[in-house]
Amino acid sequence: MSQLTRPAGPRGSRIRGVGAYRPARTVGNAPIAERIGVSEEWIASRSGILARRFAGPDEPLPVMATAAAEKALAAAGIEADRVDAVMVATISHLTQMPALAVDVAHRLGALRAAAFDVSAACAGFCHALALADTTVRAGDAEHVLVIGADRMTDVVDQDDPATAFLFADGAGAVVVSATEDGTTGIGPAVWGADGSRQEAITMTGHWVPELRREDAALPWPYLAMTGWKVFRWATETLGDVGRAAVSRAGLTVAELAAFIPHQANLLITEALAKDLDLPNSTAIARDIADSGNTSAASIPLAMERLLATGAARSGDPALLIGFGSGLVYAAQVVELP
Repeated sequence: MSQLTRPAGPRGSRIRGVGAYRPARTVGNAPIAERIGVSEEWIASRSGILARRFAGPDEPLPVMATAAAEKALAAAGIEADRVDAVMVATISHLTQMPALAVDVAHRLGALRAAAFDVSAACAGFCHALALADTTVRAGDAEHVLVIGADRMTDVVDQDDPATAFLFADGAGAVVVSATEDGTTGIGPAVWGADGSRQEAITMTGHWVPELRREDAALPWPYLAMTGWKVFRWATETLGDVGRAAVSRAGLTVAELAAFIPHQANLLITEALAKDLDLPNSTAIARDIADSGNTSAASIPLAMERLLATGAARSGDPALLIGFGSGLVYAAQVVELP
């Protein structure tokens, strides 16, 4: 009887480069506050957001995702034609098929790469990173491009007081590559889904072809969220998820040099940092203050900023936690590129 084989030898994986794309237009709290009937201070106190980036007509989702990917490849020193797979985490690609990843791979010139999207909302980047890690370690790829990209202004109702001030646009990317000596820079994922809370973050409807007609009578589907339900679940649940990820990586919380959670709300970030009992030496990502909630893009965007500002350094261990609609979550410890 014939026997299947796999590539031999120990293999590990690590993040080799990170890249970010932030739209050109910065929007402060004032115009949003006026539109939804609240004060600028109300927005800041409930989210920690002072400004955010909104993409313009010349910054569609594929352009943002490709720009972030190009920067990540340059940082990693990897040519696009060496990429074996492109994984894009997104919830705002309005065309169900083909996948956004196919468009991005074509734009990059990654013509031999597998390309597919990951749908796990704001936790999508961490899910895709876990898939990239296992793909590389299994020997199915040498280099995987992981992208988180969302243009949330396409799916958020700008008149909704619950969501209009939170969400924004952007893209971030990392390159995950093999380490032939077996050393690893990406810890095991701790992930799951709480389907009993699906209604906490959902959509008001579905995108259908009829919506494209000028005379369409159907309403445009928007993101809908009950913020207090998400806050309560996140602050009660994710501390344990983070501790489990740190333990599975063979570290202690005291050894973390950085904490990079999904930038959902600064109040959630601060509550998790307290729950985890992070040491004062741990750099905490607070990119939300001037980037807003960029969904799947938020963790790589925050990672890039921590490194660019010197708040964290290459090789530092960092805890990532993504969470979003589902309610789904994923966490892992990584060595920063």
